[in-house]
Amino acid sequence: ERAIMTYVAKKCGVCFQPPSIILIYKDNSEDKTRQRIMPVRNFSKFSDCSMAAEQLKNNPRHKAYLEGVSLRQLQKLYSLLKGHLRGESLAESLEKFQEEETIDPEEDMNKLDDTELAKRKMIMDELFEKNRKKRDDPDFIYDIEVEFPQDEQLESCGWDMESGEEI
Repeated sequence: ERAIMTYVAKKCGVCFQPPSIILIYKDNSEDKTRQRIMPVRNFSKFSDCSMAAEQLKNNPRHKAYLEGVSLRQLQKLYSLLKGHLRGESLAESLEKFQEEETIDPEEDMNKLDDTELAKRKMIMDELFEKNRKKRDDPDFIYDIEVEFPQDEQLESCGWDMESGEEI
């Protein structure tokens, strides 16, 4: 029997300045929606996004909060940050991520090494999960697109708020 999650992730986003992963979550113990800012340290344009995502997800300080956030989603946020550090626009980073995340039906998976094969399997599992969950599932979490002002004023983070949504 699994304990009911105290923290339910609602949205996850990335902020470039200062570099941080931001989580909007609901605290069931007091029925409040809160924001948690997790600073990203020691991360450069050469860093491994998968490793960074795993370290964050397993970080004892954040683990309980990130239970409802998939590893792939965290990897995506790190890859957006990495793209930003490389001087790419958000659109370019998203496009690159999309390309890397697409399964080529013509590809011969027998020829892949274990790492690449594991990556494809993870993408396929993720696609399966994404298609299996319906929007009205109680634990449905949708992927968030983060908007950043284009004129280098990166102090504020944009959320894909639906009108009338309370924080």
